[in-house]
Amino acid sequence: MEKRYIYADNAATTAVSDAVLEEMLPYFKEHYGNPSSIYALGRENERAIIDARARVAKCLGAQPNEIFFTAGGSESDNWAIKGTADRLAAKGKKHIITSVFEHHAVLHTCEFLEKHGFEITYLSVSPEGLIDPADVEKAIREDTALVTIMYANNEIGTVQPIAEIGAICKKHGVLFHTDAVQAVGHVDIDVKAQNIDMLSLSGHKFHAPKGIGALYVRRGIQLPNLIHGGGQESGKRAGTENVPGIIGLAKAIELATENISAKNDRIRPLRDKLIDGILQIDQTRLNGSREQRLATNINISIVGIEGESLLLMLDHYGIQASSGSACTSGSLDPSHVLLSLGLVHEVAHGSLRLSLGEDFTEEDADYILESMPKIVTYLRSMSPMWEKMQQEHIRLNADKTRLVKED
Repeated sequence: MEKRYIYADNAATTAVSDAVLEEMLPYFKEHYGNPSSIYALGRENERAIIDARARVAKCLGAQPNEIFFTAGGSESDNWAIKGTADRLAAKGKKHIITSVFEHHAVLHTCEFLEKHGFEITYLSVSPEGLIDPADVEKAIREDTALVTIMYANNEIGTVQPIAEIGAICKKHGVLFHTDAVQAVGHVDIDVKAQNIDMLSLSGHKFHAPKGIGALYVRRGIQLPNLIHGGGQESGKRAGTENVPGIIGLAKAIELATENISAKNDRIRPLRDKLIDGILQIDQTRLNGSREQRLATNINISIVGIEGESLLLMLDHYGIQASSGSACTSGSLDPSHVLLSLGLVHEVAHGSLRLSLGEDFTEEDADYILESMPKIVTYLRSMSPMWEKMQQEHIRLNADKTRLVKED
């Protein structure tokens, strides 16, 4: 089969779509005014931001004054968690609940707060990569300030029972934040119906440019200012607004949240075809729930090879993929997400994440499935670990989380 170019790392970032770019372009050259200026060129951009805020809010089931534009998901996570901690610490609430496999924007923020007197409860996940809402309820205490649980995992794509967790938090009067960076555009979100108090999103995950995101904050929650200075973002985040980015974000989220079910129905069979095909390779395992996962996500461990070598070989074949989070792709340590599922290092090291885009085709899937066995066979032929496994009859155990010697 002729070599193709396939981009299968959309969980890391996406290309800016033509429709988004077209809507943004006038705000670079024609409508370049500062939105804080009182003359017409500035007022036009102020109105454009007001309109964009309403468009983003509508896609989330929120009100316009509940949307704050940020630089992306990590900033939004930091603002929600640190801001809540700062505000509620004065009331004696210095306990936060999260999970062991959150994005590092959440985990590192919680670690920072631990050093400043907060107590963090890290909930475990099931071997399928799912959080039990009952565990959330058990962990809530009188001094709990916040529960922060990601909507969809950035590595294994598992979708959490967000509405159930939100209902539990509301019942106990505890604020609930979700990092929905990987979820927006892939699942239907209604912040009111799902009892979400704060939600983080990042535009570059759904065809807006990098450097623009948003934080939804339910009306009535008063977060401290993130940046002091001017009156932008209701005085909460000072600095001249990124007008083209904001316009692009509004257009992108509208397109991303249109006909989600239809888009998932088209891409899910291709995802399943890839999962079934790659699992035909000896000594492999699917990471995360087969059912409760994003329609675009595939994460498979392939024993006997290193993830970095696999990515380089895939790149040679024209296939762009990942071994985990793009934010930690330079690390040689096994993914904390995969370790949280109970995988040993030797199994977690050889992970592959494929995250499919809307333009992914049957021909793309066929090319990947033709290429993968060749790549794995080649890499295993050079692997001392694989050679030892063959000589000593070492294989994955029954639940495929560790290696055992066969009798």
